[in-house]
Amino acid sequence: MHQMANDELSALARIQTQIMWNRLIAVVEEQAQTMIRTAFSTTVREAGDLSAGIFDLKGRMLAQAVTGTPGHVNSMMESVAHFLAKFPAETMKPGDHYITNDPWLGTGHLHDLTVVTPAFKDGRIVGLFANTAHIIDIGGLGMGPEGRSVFEEGLYIPIVKCFEEGRANETFFDFIRAGSRTPVELEGDIYSLCACNDAGAKRLIEMMEEFGMEGLDPLAEAIFEASLRATEAEIAKLLKGTYSATIQSDGYEAPVTLAAAMTVNDATIEVDFAGTSGLSTRAINVPPAYCRAYSCFGIKVVVAPEIPNNWASLQPFRMKIPEGCILNAPRPYPVAVRHVTGQLLPDLMMGCLVQAVPDRVAAEGSSCLWNPPLRGGTQVSGQAAKVEDFEIITFNSGGTGARATQDGLSGIAFPSGVRTMPVEATENVAPVVFWKKELRPDSAGAGRTRGGFGQIMEIGTKGEAEFAVNAIFDRVANAPRGRKGGGDGAAGVVALKSGKTLRTKGFQTVPEGERLLLLLPGGGGMGDPKQRDRDLIARDVADGLITSERAKAEYGWTG
Repeated sequence: MHQMANDELSALARIQTQIMWNRLIAVVEEQAQTMIRTAFSTTVREAGDLSAGIFDLKGRMLAQAVTGTPGHVNSMMESVAHFLAKFPAETMKPGDHYITNDPWLGTGHLHDLTVVTPAFKDGRIVGLFANTAHIIDIGGLGMGPEGRSVFEEGLYIPIVKCFEEGRANETFFDFIRAGSRTPVELEGDIYSLCACNDAGAKRLIEMMEEFGMEGLDPLAEAIFEASLRATEAEIAKLLKGTYSATIQSDGYEAPVTLAAAMTVNDATIEVDFAGTSGLSTRAINVPPAYCRAYSCFGIKVVVAPEIPNNWASLQPFRMKIPEGCILNAPRPYPVAVRHVTGQLLPDLMMGCLVQAVPDRVAAEGSSCLWNPPLRGGTQVSGQAAKVEDFEIITFNSGGTGARATQDGLSGIAFPSGVRTMPVEATENVAPVVFWKKELRPDSAGAGRTRGGFGQIMEIGTKGEAEFAVNAIFDRVANAPRGRKGGGDGAAGVVALKSGKTLRTKGFQTVPEGERLLLLLPGGGGMGDPKQRDRDLIARDVADGLITSERAKAEYGWTG
């Protein structure tokens, strides 16, 4: 009888833990949704370029919101410990909010703000909420690759209090407003970040009172224990060995090679990036936390996709990033567009893992976001400007790689996970016109399962005025590769509508009367194209996504 009672108690405790875990996810998701609903920048409210999570008092992430990007979430996981090192938990007060955009303490570039907020119950600190959001402008050269040091890239915010016991740090906000081309949006976004943490803290306290919780430690340990053991169990199923792969990036001054040797052990996976190209003089360098963030994500989505993403579930993934390589940029190297390099890392990880679990990886995709920062007005054309001053960035994506049993996704962001921004939202806040935004025919790599299609975008301004683009594109000289006999996706193109080719990276002017033409890359295919279902080929031809000529040439389609 005693054993039966203990078993029933144990089962009840497990059920209660699961209920509390589900509530915790709801808490952090409401935290993220509060930010989206209150944000000023279109990058946050339209694209969801953010992260939100809850941490224990040791700075360990318990749970993250479903909404968010791996580059933000997994980098933020490391950043809270840096906040605690400067402001220990016991010194924090209700109403305090702490902020930084330090690329080496946060998510890798100055355009991401990270805010940490303590949560209090009955006057005692019980946990920490953190979030990150990408803002439109932080001053400096603007978001682009042209900087030669981080000091040129914008306003550098160390870890400071932006609110102290509920009172705004007015000196901080004076600096912020003075240092940005979009001061209203920047200040509004900071208030939004603080509000979303407050919303999370409020819901957490309600949850703790409902369940009679005095602290988070017992729940945290249960989450960490289950997550770690589950991840180690998935690693144990893999074929042991060392698997190597490389991937090419267009780079800035010269092409870049990313190299990795992945060793699968009994309970850990170790990645050594020896052989990777050296540092760049321009802003395509990657701080190490961002490298770890996307590398861990690339492994996790293959090895343990169903296990919650938290501090413990990421512990078995170990990274060795050599000093002096482009994935381990030291301060003050320029890092503003670290994503054009770092977002290739999941494809690199899958290049290793395809040798161990060939049926669980995807072909290479467009990977890097195509998010052109656009600028116009007097800051581009001087007194001859024919449009008001504006600074805007719009998020767009090419095709993802084919999967073992399914086609790739078209115009979808992987690995970043941000949403494509509606053209109406961008046109509403800046004098720009999207004359064309449609899927790009014949851009998907052929295969038994084909890649996703890229997009065609044609962008101008109202009245066809002069404007500038700070190009930050990749996969132009190096198209996404197929796997297992699948064809490569189409490479990207950056040009003017008149036909002149533009540089893939750097600040360039689109003359009056011209338009910017972007052809986004398609995803690579998977498997022999001759094995593709004939009905699926016919559907793509009928939809105008594949020309009959290409269908005949690559698929042997006879119509």
